[in-house]
Amino acid sequence: MPVRTIPKNYRNVTGIAAVTKAEGKAQFESTLERDLLTLLEFDDSVDSFEVQPVKLEWLSADGRARSYTPDVLAFYRAQSKKPVLFEVKYRSELKEKWDTFKPKFKKAVKFSNQQGWRFKLMTEKEIRTPYLETAKFLLPFVRRGPADEQHMELLCDALRIVKRSTPEQLIAKVFQDEWNRAALIPTLWYLIGTRQIGIELSQKLTMSSPIWSVN
Repeated sequence: MPVRTIPKNYRNVTGIAAVTKAEGKAQFESTLERDLLTLLEFDDSVDSFEVQPVKLEWLSADGRARSYTPDVLAFYRAQSKKPVLFEVKYRSELKEKWDTFKPKFKKAVKFSNQQGWRFKLMTEKEIRTPYLETAKFLLPFVRRGPADEQHMELLCDALRIVKRSTPEQLIAKVFQDEWNRAALIPTLWYLIGTRQIGIELSQKLTMSSPIWSVN
């Protein structure tokens, strides 16, 4: 459970992300933090995550009490992959306040090593990529589930025969008329979002993107 409650902030966007993998409330203090939560929610290798998971406390060289609460702790499905303690910061903020952040990050690295975790600093360069846009697009289809289970079978069977295709070509192979083709699209995106149909997730998705059978 989170060790602190994120207060309302009238300079930054704050809120609670609509995610299913979070243990406790998935609060965020910026849109960049929210975007990281989106990536973790979409990543099928992530089992669960916790926002504001631990509070690190220590005394500085001048005897002052210091504390630091990293942003997110993510746990992975594969036992061979260590949990990751994430901190999210804009690159401009890091540049401006590096002297303040450096001792906090050093404490987080040491603590993570002691726990058998990894500490990872994430900025907009690592978070705001085409993969994030893909995740934002596909997650609503994943959450809603397939529009029609029969459509799932039709699409997967057709792709299994041709091996490789595109969304546009595949739905045209299943149905001839435009109305039925359009009805297939939500289920197709669901299958892609749940990795039942292969696609390059780090590229912008279009109806001409290459897709392939994973069975």
